[in-house]
Amino acid sequence: MIVSLTIVRYRKALIPFALLAMAVHRLPMWLQQGCSFWKLLGSGRNGTFDLQPDWQQWGLLAVWDDRDAYQRFTKTSVIKKWWNTLATESWTLLCEPMQSHGQWDGREPFGKPNEKIANGPMAVLTRATIKMGRLKNFWSHVDEVANLMVNAPGYITSFGVGEAPVFRQATFSVWESFEQMKAFAYGSKQHAEVIKKTRSEGWYSEELFARFRIIESSGTINGTDPLAGLIK
Repeated sequence: MIVSLTIVRYRKALIPFALLAMAVHRLPMWLQQGCSFWKLLGSGRNGTFDLQPDWQQWGLLAVWDDRDAYQRFTKTSVIKKWWNTLATESWTLLCEPMQSHGQWDGREPFGKPNEKIANGPMAVLTRATIKMGRLKNFWSHVDEVANLMVNAPGYITSFGVGEAPVFRQATFSVWESFEQMKAFAYGSKQHAEVIKKTRSEGWYSEELFARFRIIESSGTINGTDPLAGLIK
Protein backbone atom coordinates (compact mmCIF):
# COMPACT_ATOMS: atom_id res chain seq x y z
CA MET A 1 0.00 0.00 0.00
CA ILE A 2 1.19 3.48 -0.96
CA VAL A 3 -0.40 6.73 0.21
CA SER A 4 0.03 9.92 -1.79
CA LEU A 5 -0.72 13.48 -0.77
CA THR A 6 -0.49 16.08 -3.53
CA ILE A 7 -0.80 19.78 -2.76
CA VAL A 8 -1.33 22.07 -5.76
CA ARG A 9 -1.41 25.84 -6.08
CA TYR A 10 -3.19 27.93 -8.71
CA ARG A 11 -2.83 31.56 -9.75
CA LYS A 12 -5.58 33.82 -8.41
CA ALA A 13 -7.00 34.21 -11.90
CA LEU A 14 -7.48 30.43 -12.12
CA ILE A 15 -9.29 29.95 -8.82
CA PRO A 16 -12.55 29.17 -10.72
CA PHE A 17 -10.75 26.22 -12.35
CA ALA A 18 -9.58 25.03 -8.91
CA LEU A 19 -13.17 25.07 -7.68
CA LEU A 20 -14.34 23.28 -10.81
CA ALA A 21 -11.73 20.57 -10.24
CA MET A 22 -13.36 19.65 -6.92
CA ALA A 23 -16.40 18.55 -8.93
CA VAL A 24 -15.05 17.20 -12.20
CA HIS A 25 -12.11 15.26 -10.74
CA ARG A 26 -14.44 12.97 -8.81
CA LEU A 27 -15.31 10.89 -11.87
CA PRO A 28 -11.72 10.03 -12.90
CA MET A 29 -10.90 9.15 -9.28
CA TRP A 30 -13.93 6.85 -9.08
CA LEU A 31 -12.73 5.14 -12.25
CA GLN A 32 -9.03 5.03 -11.33
CA GLN A 33 -7.81 1.44 -11.13
CA GLY A 34 -5.67 0.49 -8.17
CA CYS A 35 -6.96 3.31 -5.95
CA SER A 36 -8.89 2.06 -2.91
CA PHE A 37 -9.58 5.41 -1.21
CA TRP A 38 -9.31 9.09 -2.15
CA LYS A 39 -10.33 12.54 -0.96
CA LEU A 40 -10.30 15.83 -2.84
CA LEU A 41 -9.45 18.47 -0.25
CA GLY A 42 -9.65 22.18 0.26
CA SER A 43 -6.93 23.95 2.21
CA GLY A 44 -6.76 26.32 5.13
CA ARG A 45 -4.23 29.08 5.51
CA ASN A 46 -1.13 28.97 7.72
CA GLY A 47 -0.62 25.20 7.46
CA THR A 48 -3.33 24.14 9.89
CA PHE A 49 -7.07 24.26 10.52
CA ASP A 50 -8.34 27.68 9.47
CA LEU A 51 -11.74 29.28 9.11
CA GLN A 52 -10.29 31.28 6.20
CA PRO A 53 -9.73 28.96 3.21
CA ASP A 54 -6.78 29.34 0.87
CA TRP A 55 -8.59 29.45 -2.46
CA GLN A 56 -5.32 28.99 -4.35
CA GLN A 57 -4.27 25.77 -2.61
CA TRP A 58 -5.94 22.36 -2.92
CA GLY A 59 -5.09 18.75 -2.27
CA LEU A 60 -5.65 15.12 -3.19
CA LEU A 61 -5.02 12.29 -0.74
CA ALA A 62 -5.17 8.79 -2.24
CA VAL A 63 -4.45 5.21 -1.21
CA TRP A 64 -2.93 3.00 -3.91
CA ASP A 65 -2.61 -0.77 -4.09
CA ASP A 66 1.07 -0.43 -4.95
CA ARG A 67 3.64 1.85 -6.52
CA ASP A 68 2.68 0.71 -10.04
CA ALA A 69 -0.91 1.86 -9.52
CA TYR A 70 0.30 5.31 -8.49
CA GLN A 71 2.65 5.49 -11.47
CA ARG A 72 -0.22 4.69 -13.84
CA PHE A 73 -2.12 7.60 -12.34
CA THR A 74 0.76 10.01 -12.89
CA LYS A 75 1.19 8.91 -16.52
CA THR A 76 -2.41 8.59 -17.71
CA SER A 77 -4.82 10.48 -15.47
CA VAL A 78 -6.56 13.60 -16.75
CA ILE A 79 -6.10 14.99 -13.23
CA LYS A 80 -2.33 14.95 -13.57
CA LYS A 81 -2.61 16.61 -16.98
CA TRP A 82 -4.93 19.24 -15.47
CA TRP A 83 -2.36 20.06 -12.78
CA ASN A 84 0.47 20.24 -15.30
CA THR A 85 -1.53 22.68 -17.42
CA LEU A 86 -3.31 24.89 -14.89
CA ALA A 87 -1.47 24.70 -11.56
CA THR A 88 1.51 26.94 -10.90
CA GLU A 89 3.19 24.24 -8.81
CA SER A 90 2.52 20.96 -7.03
CA TRP A 91 4.20 18.93 -4.31
CA THR A 92 3.66 15.23 -3.68
CA LEU A 93 4.57 13.03 -0.74
CA LEU A 94 4.55 9.26 -1.08
CA CYS A 95 4.21 7.41 2.21
CA GLU A 96 3.74 3.98 3.73
CA PRO A 97 1.31 3.62 6.67
CA MET A 98 2.95 2.74 9.97
CA GLN A 99 0.07 3.11 12.42
CA SER A 100 -3.59 4.00 12.01
CA HIS A 101 -6.50 4.27 14.43
CA GLY A 102 -10.06 5.36 13.76
CA GLN A 103 -12.19 5.78 10.67
CA TRP A 104 -12.82 8.13 7.78
CA ASP A 105 -16.37 8.02 6.41
CA GLY A 106 -16.86 4.73 8.21
CA ARG A 107 -13.77 3.13 6.65
CA GLU A 108 -10.24 2.30 7.72
CA PRO A 109 -8.47 3.61 4.60
CA PHE A 110 -4.96 2.66 5.74
CA GLY A 111 -5.86 -0.75 7.11
CA LYS A 112 -4.43 -1.73 10.47
CA PRO A 113 -0.67 -1.42 10.05
CA ASN A 114 1.51 -2.32 12.98
CA GLU A 115 4.94 -1.58 11.64
CA LYS A 116 7.94 -0.65 13.71
CA ILE A 117 8.85 3.02 13.78
CA ALA A 118 11.40 3.76 11.06
CA ASN A 119 14.20 6.26 11.07
CA GLY A 120 13.99 9.48 9.10
CA PRO A 121 11.17 11.91 8.29
CA MET A 122 7.61 10.92 9.04
CA ALA A 123 4.14 12.34 8.54
CA VAL A 124 1.08 12.45 10.77
CA LEU A 125 -2.54 12.76 9.69
CA THR A 126 -5.18 13.84 12.20
CA ARG A 127 -8.70 14.02 10.80
CA ALA A 128 -12.07 14.58 12.48
CA THR A 129 -15.72 15.30 11.89
CA ILE A 130 -16.58 17.87 14.54
CA LYS A 131 -19.98 17.79 16.18
CA MET A 132 -22.02 20.91 15.50
CA GLY A 133 -22.50 21.50 19.20
CA ARG A 134 -18.74 21.39 19.80
CA LEU A 135 -17.54 23.67 16.99
CA LYS A 136 -16.91 26.60 19.33
CA ASN A 137 -14.86 24.40 21.67
CA PHE A 138 -12.79 23.07 18.79
CA TRP A 139 -12.05 26.36 17.05
CA SER A 140 -11.22 28.15 20.29
CA HIS A 141 -8.14 25.90 20.68
CA VAL A 142 -6.92 25.77 17.08
CA ASP A 143 -4.50 28.71 17.21
CA GLU A 144 -3.01 27.52 20.50
CA VAL A 145 -2.19 24.05 19.16
CA ALA A 146 -0.99 25.41 15.80
CA ASN A 147 1.49 27.76 17.49
CA LEU A 148 2.80 24.93 19.62
CA MET A 149 3.26 22.71 16.58
CA VAL A 150 5.09 25.13 14.29
CA ASN A 151 7.53 26.02 17.07
CA ALA A 152 8.19 22.43 18.12
CA PRO A 153 11.66 20.93 17.51
CA GLY A 154 11.66 18.72 14.42
CA TYR A 155 8.63 20.30 12.79
CA ILE A 156 9.09 20.67 9.00
CA THR A 157 5.75 21.70 7.53
CA SER A 158 2.02 21.06 7.71
CA PHE A 159 -1.17 21.46 5.73
CA GLY A 160 -4.65 22.14 7.00
CA VAL A 161 -7.02 20.37 4.65
CA GLY A 162 -10.67 19.43 4.71
CA GLU A 163 -13.61 17.97 2.83
CA ALA A 164 -16.00 20.64 4.04
CA PRO A 165 -15.54 24.03 5.70
CA VAL A 166 -15.65 24.34 9.48
CA PHE A 167 -16.62 20.81 10.57
CA ARG A 168 -14.73 18.20 8.48
CA GLN A 169 -11.09 19.02 9.01
CA ALA A 170 -7.66 17.41 8.90
CA THR A 171 -4.03 18.34 9.48
CA PHE A 172 -1.17 16.60 7.69
CA SER A 173 2.12 17.43 9.42
CA VAL A 174 5.68 16.43 8.53
CA TRP A 175 8.44 15.85 11.08
CA GLU A 176 12.16 15.14 11.02
CA SER A 177 11.77 12.04 13.20
CA PHE A 178 9.33 9.95 15.21
CA GLU A 179 10.96 10.99 18.46
CA GLN A 180 10.46 14.70 17.78
CA MET A 181 6.86 14.19 16.71
CA LYS A 182 6.19 12.16 19.85
CA ALA A 183 7.76 14.83 22.03
CA PHE A 184 5.31 17.38 20.66
CA ALA A 185 2.29 15.08 20.77
CA TYR A 186 2.80 13.79 24.30
CA GLY A 187 5.40 16.02 25.91
CA SER A 188 3.55 19.32 25.66
CA LYS A 189 1.28 19.96 28.63
CA GLN A 190 -0.93 22.35 26.65
CA HIS A 191 -1.35 19.88 23.80
CA ALA A 192 -2.10 17.04 26.20
CA GLU A 193 -4.80 19.15 27.87
CA VAL A 194 -6.50 19.87 24.54
CA ILE A 195 -6.46 16.16 23.64
CA LYS A 196 -8.01 15.38 27.02
CA LYS A 197 -10.80 17.88 26.35
CA THR A 198 -11.61 16.30 22.99
CA ARG A 199 -12.32 13.05 24.84
CA SER A 200 -14.07 14.36 27.96
CA GLU A 201 -16.27 16.82 26.05
CA GLY A 202 -16.91 14.56 23.05
CA TRP A 203 -15.91 16.97 20.28
CA TYR A 204 -15.88 14.48 17.41
CA SER A 205 -18.44 12.18 15.82
CA GLU A 206 -15.62 10.46 13.90
CA GLU A 207 -11.85 10.74 14.01
CA LEU A 208 -8.72 9.20 12.52
CA PHE A 209 -5.07 9.33 13.53
CA ALA A 210 -2.36 7.86 11.30
CA ARG A 211 1.43 7.89 11.06
CA PHE A 212 3.43 7.34 7.88
CA ARG A 213 6.97 6.66 6.79
CA ILE A 214 7.87 9.10 4.02
CA ILE A 215 9.47 7.39 1.05
CA GLU A 216 9.54 10.15 -1.57
CA SER A 217 9.05 13.88 -1.98
CA SER A 218 8.73 15.54 -5.38
CA GLY A 219 7.86 18.95 -6.77
CA THR A 220 7.64 22.21 -4.86
CA ILE A 221 5.18 24.19 -2.80
CA ASN A 222 5.67 27.91 -2.31
CA GLY A 223 8.88 27.59 -4.30
CA THR A 224 10.63 24.85 -2.31
CA ASP A 225 10.61 21.16 -1.52
CA PRO A 226 10.36 21.13 2.30
CA LEU A 227 12.02 17.70 2.44
CA ALA A 228 14.92 18.41 0.10
CA GLY A 229 18.00 16.62 1.39
CA LEU A 230 16.16 14.91 4.27
CA ILE A 231 15.11 11.64 2.61
CA LYS A 232 17.82 9.05 2.21
